[in-house]
Amino acid sequence: MHNDKTYPAQLTYPAEQLHGRSTSPPPLPSLKEEIAYRVRYFVNAYPLLYMPMARFRHRYSEDRIVSAETDLVIEAFGRTGTTFANFAFLAAQRRRVRTVHHTHAAAQVIAAVKMRIPTLLIVRKPEEVALSHMARHRVSARSALHAWIRFHRRVLPFRKYIVFCLFDRMIQNFTPAIQRVNERFGANFEVWQHTKENEAAIFEQIKSRNRGRFREDQDGERKRAFALPTAEREALKEQLRHDLEGESLAAIRAQANGVYLELVNEAV
Repeated sequence: MHNDKTYPAQLTYPAEQLHGRSTSPPPLPSLKEEIAYRVRYFVNAYPLLYMPMARFRHRYSEDRIVSAETDLVIEAFGRTGTTFANFAFLAAQRRRVRTVHHTHAAAQVIAAVKMRIPTLLIVRKPEEVALSHMARHRVSARSALHAWIRFHRRVLPFRKYIVFCLFDRMIQNFTPAIQRVNERFGANFEVWQHTKENEAAIFEQIKSRNRGRFREDQDGERKRAFALPTAEREALKEQLRHDLEGESLAAIRAQANGVYLELVNEAV
């Protein structure tokens, strides 16, 4: 059954919910986290560097490392809706299907392509993602944009073997992306129908997952890492927006937006 409807996205908060929040300056980037972030997103762009370490680190997790038994890879640069996509896809399957997801590593995508494993890549606008990374990882705007560009440039040469799905379209109607995966790879996955009821069920799964990931005394970490927007995090992102939109970053923003336009031309 084809579904070409769109539904109001539940991934945003009304502006009035953000009023009255603290106007204190946003936290400065953490040098420790900045260095770790730069190293992580450099290493995970290259299979020769990333895959051996990842195979060891995730040796007991079949949903983190692509293998011959993997049915579908669902990946994206971090903070791009991978949790929603994976839960929605799996909710429709009536047989056991093995997905690999949430490494946020271009190397994983490249490895999957070379193994001829069906791959779905979600793409979000670079400035939106950069703000999320600045808030989540406490890194600078420049580092976030550089990492976003590197990730997507690394996968672009393999565009013929990847189904690209735009984040903005996914949160309105994810159904066509799964249909395109079936068409591109000759697969027969069940297609999740993007109805309001099904969407609400997925959001409840995401909330339950996050409640299980963090202890109550980790409230600050929970708010930064939660896989759905929180009013607190949205307010923090608004505070960080000034840094992202600074004149000194005009060139790298233009570079990132140029890569995004290339991806738009490939996307569902």
